[in-house]
Amino acid sequence: MQKFIQLWLGQTASMIGSAMSAFALTIWIWESTSQATALALLMFFTQLPRILLAPVAGILVDRCNRKFLMAIGDAVSALLTLAILLLYISQNLQLWHLYVAGAVNGIFDQIQQLAYSAAIATMMPEKHYSRASSLSFLASYGANIIAPTLAGILYSAIGPGGIFTIDLATFTIAIATLVCVKIPQPAIAPALRSNIASNPQPTSPHLLQELSFGFRYIVERPSLLALLVSVSLFWFAHDIGAALYSPMILARTGNNARILGTILSAAGAGGVLGASIVTIWGGPKRRIRGFVFGMAGAGLSKIVFAFGQALSIWIPAQFCSSFNFPILGSSNEAIWLAKVAPEVQGRVFATRAVIVQLASAIGLLIAGPLADRVFEPAMQPGGFLAAIFGPIIGTGAGAGMALLYAISSLGLLLVAVGGYASRLLRDIESIQIDRRTIENNSSVELRR
Repeated sequence: MQKFIQLWLGQTASMIGSAMSAFALTIWIWESTSQATALALLMFFTQLPRILLAPVAGILVDRCNRKFLMAIGDAVSALLTLAILLLYISQNLQLWHLYVAGAVNGIFDQIQQLAYSAAIATMMPEKHYSRASSLSFLASYGANIIAPTLAGILYSAIGPGGIFTIDLATFTIAIATLVCVKIPQPAIAPALRSNIASNPQPTSPHLLQELSFGFRYIVERPSLLALLVSVSLFWFAHDIGAALYSPMILARTGNNARILGTILSAAGAGGVLGASIVTIWGGPKRRIRGFVFGMAGAGLSKIVFAFGQALSIWIPAQFCSSFNFPILGSSNEAIWLAKVAPEVQGRVFATRAVIVQLASAIGLLIAGPLADRVFEPAMQPGGFLAAIFGPIIGTGAGAGMALLYAISSLGLLLVAVGGYASRLLRDIESIQIDRRTIENNSSVELRR
């Protein structure tokens, strides 16, 4: 784990800086537009190129140096942050600049994340997969503790420009750490493996075969397909709520950035505790239980959060919600790492990313218009939904977004219940053989 932790520390520093910049941009956009749609579109335009280019990114990760790809991702993100800083200082920063920067960053961030995920399988044994995945959540939620609080304080003192400058410094740390770490590179595998019975192994794979490899790999393994469907539905429902999260709180608190920062810090604290427990514990023996029960716990907590109208409800509900994500996320990631061979993980994980991010993008795209044009007007005093839900969720600014957030959170709970009811998903660890078992059996046959 030592080399991985070195890599993780550098990426954690970068994540803290990026989270500070994201917080500053959220406040800047909301102050400029007062529309949930504007924030949702920024998330959508960041997601869209990830969907379109993920298959190509998967091929690159399987065939190119993963350490180099991660360095390129950090470097491009740093250059984009520098461009936004210069535009802000010159008072030329506009919303469309952020959409373009988000789209470009989405491309290279997709490559970097795939390379990082695939590197786990080559840097450590399988028994540490859950721990390594939980460390990624620890970094993410640790950034959520530090970044919102720090950015909320600094926003009025040094402004977005100062926060962007801090972000640039953290990229330097990430790249310097990455240079010092050796990341083993797996052997390059052909596009079509011999364990896909319907296709013989070619000597010169066609690009179309390369691009479709991950999809066929998953479809021919029904349990992996069931897991992918469950994850996609979960993130579709989740990201409807995620698009509304910040504007909902800002609308219900009179644009109070410090309250938003406090709630985000509570999210970070819950996530850090959950990730720390998984890191020490190693995760549940049956990982699918961690995945399903984590989804259910997150859904229930978010439903409570939606009905809250004060910090006394928001903070504990958010803490409990975030506590579940490292458990469900590390369990999900460990299953994929165990069931997919390292030399094809780039392409398979890219296919997984396409499907999940497509579901996420649809959720982001519909969340803003639904909130601004349907639910917010309907939950104003006298609106057609206010009489029904007003007594329990309130009325006025942010109430419509809160109602839509509650509906999306109920969706998370339903996905968990439906997933556990499916034998293909519930018994995935016994139905789908670990790729190390396949490798060991192949070695025995060769020795014979």
